[in-house]
Amino acid sequence: MSQVAGLAATDPAVEEVAGAAPAGRAVSARRSVLSPRTLKILRSLSPVFVLAAWQLFSSLGILDERTLASPVQLAGTAWELIGSGQLQEAIAVSARRAALGFLLGALIAFVLGGIVGLSALGDALVDPLVQMLRTLPLFGLVPLFIIWFGIKEEPKIYLVALFVIVPLYLNLVAALRGVDPDLVEVAGALRLTWSERLRHLYLPAVTPGLLVGLRQALGMAWIALIVAEQVNAGAGLGFLINNARDFLQTDVIVVGLLCYAALGLVTDWAVRLLERRALRWRDEGRSA
Repeated sequence: MSQVAGLAATDPAVEEVAGAAPAGRAVSARRSVLSPRTLKILRSLSPVFVLAAWQLFSSLGILDERTLASPVQLAGTAWELIGSGQLQEAIAVSARRAALGFLLGALIAFVLGGIVGLSALGDALVDPLVQMLRTLPLFGLVPLFIIWFGIKEEPKIYLVALFVIVPLYLNLVAALRGVDPDLVEVAGALRLTWSERLRHLYLPAVTPGLLVGLRQALGMAWIALIVAEQVNAGAGLGFLINNARDFLQTDVIVVGLLCYAALGLVTDWAVRLLERRALRWRDEGRSA
């Protein structure tokens, strides 16, 4: 549980479900003389300021384009890669690897988390093994995976799956252990079936924590994929970056990295959208 508490304390997404009192203190501590609308505009424009400064330094020669290409050059490179179809193909391959690894890891995390969160015996038998996995340096498994599974798709997918398991598992177990015992007792008194308890008690109780874990797991999946695709990938964004490295094409490398970042933002946005729809009862309760 201490690991879960530490995870929650460092993730802003967890703070959204942590309660109104800590959030209120955070807002008061960051009070500004600027209006909320002005702050929102500045927040939207901050990336534009960075891009403008980046382009300015490149145009003045302060940034050598052989070391870091300018935004204009990156846009031209991205357009050429899109025109040749290389970028779309690379994104499709990487997205497929991330999806397969995520689905495999999520399936394992749900099974293990359900066993540990709902059973004291499962907690005693399974939780120590997952905690060992959590402390294992997973990137160190890459050479072992290559020996076991070769250099094809399997090592990349399995590495992504391993990175997905821990955050989903920790959040699911914490959410299941946080279910109100009085509600469990009421469900027993009402003689609800297992499916009724799952639908009316456990699913609403664990959904907030599960969605936080989902966001963390998706972020970890993309980080794991970046490393995994550096290992002799024959296709995908990793292959595009490695191939560009051999020819000192820093613009292609940066475009590939930006694609990873964009894919991560898209998946995070999708989970946020799902969170707003799945937890709309929480917002309705606050506004009532």
